[in-house]
Amino acid sequence: MPHVNVKMYPGTSEEEKEKIAQEITEIIMKHTGKPDAAVSIAIAEVAEDVWMEQVYDKEIKPNMEKLYKKPGY
Repeated sequence: MPHVNVKMYPGTSEEEKEKIAQEITEIIMKHTGKPDAAVSIAIAEVAEDVWMEQVYDKEIKPNMEKLYKKPGY
């Protein structure tokens, strides 16, 4: 606990993805008190041309009231 799923357009380097995962991990550890070993992060690339159908319509829009950070698009 916890596990975080990050979805983003393709194009971010593996090095940058590792940095993103590390920074998310550090924030979670800071605010939950959980150790590094308790945190897992997944990063999935979703093409821009299918983002609305595969991510927005299925995951974001139906769960808008649960989002702590809502998109501006």
